[in-house]
Amino acid sequence: MKPFAYVRARSVEEAVEAYTAHPGAQYLGGGTNLVDLMKLGVARPAALVDVGRLPLDTVQELDDGSLRVGATVRNSDLAAHPLVRDRYPALSQALLAGASGQLRNAATTGGNLLQRTRCPYFQDLSKPCNKRDPGSGCGARDGVHRDHAVLGHSPQCIATNPSDMSVALSALDARVELYGTDGTRSVPVAEFHRLPGDHPERDTEIRPGELITSVVLPAATAKAPSAYRKVRDRASYAFALASVAVLLRVADGRVSQIGLAFGGLAHRPWRARLAEEALLGAAATPPAFEGAVDLELDAAEPLRDNAYKVPLAHNLALEVLGRLAPAPVGS
Repeated sequence: MKPFAYVRARSVEEAVEAYTAHPGAQYLGGGTNLVDLMKLGVARPAALVDVGRLPLDTVQELDDGSLRVGATVRNSDLAAHPLVRDRYPALSQALLAGASGQLRNAATTGGNLLQRTRCPYFQDLSKPCNKRDPGSGCGARDGVHRDHAVLGHSPQCIATNPSDMSVALSALDARVELYGTDGTRSVPVAEFHRLPGDHPERDTEIRPGELITSVVLPAATAKAPSAYRKVRDRASYAFALASVAVLLRVADGRVSQIGLAFGGLAHRPWRARLAEEALLGAAATPPAFEGAVDLELDAAEPLRDNAYKVPLAHNLALEVLGRLAPAPVGS
């Protein structure tokens, strides 16, 4: 293993200062992804800045009714939190679908947002991968890509984002709060992760040295009917072939609020903006749902072995939308 420096930060400011002082540093939270990548030789940080003991481990209700989740809140604690289960059920469901209990006990909110793709070509140093080694090529495109992207991919990369939590946060209009040398800023989760384009090595819009301090769930989506569903090769401990998070409010038989995001289909959680636009104000009926989902998935560009993902995601979205929609009066 390559030698590296280790710094245990005592404050957010100290963490950012330590990162800046050590070129090639990376932040360490629960380590459930980063440590694995270090063992494989994929990640070779010059220094680890340990932020796991920073006072960012609380879930706080704010005056406006929103919920601030600290970056070091463990996934298991967040999934079980009464306010999350009551107000944002899709998030709790996504977290419980995400990994084993042991991993959820270690993984953090910030780390979950930053986890890297599980593409086997990215994890294998003997294979070409533009995400790991820009300019080396994409081994998956002509190789094994059954699990890979059908939306938003590029000639440079067809990897998918592995996070379940991020899909739910995207549909719920959550925001990521960041602290860096330029101060604080906030980014919508739906815009936090990047599509690959010509720079697949850049997973997110985070700036060098910035630290995730919290995630804020807005009051506007609290207590709305929401759900997360995931399809995978086995019943547990597997990444999504396709998943969907849906928030749906219906008033007088029409969609008054909608949040729809897909997982397992793209380089980032895919916020279905076309489908949402088609559904907002429309009758909450199966034909309307099907038309909107078809409109969104018409943009899919499946490869040789993953075309099955399109009907899978289509049927998954319709099932969850139908489950959340209230039954017609008199039915």
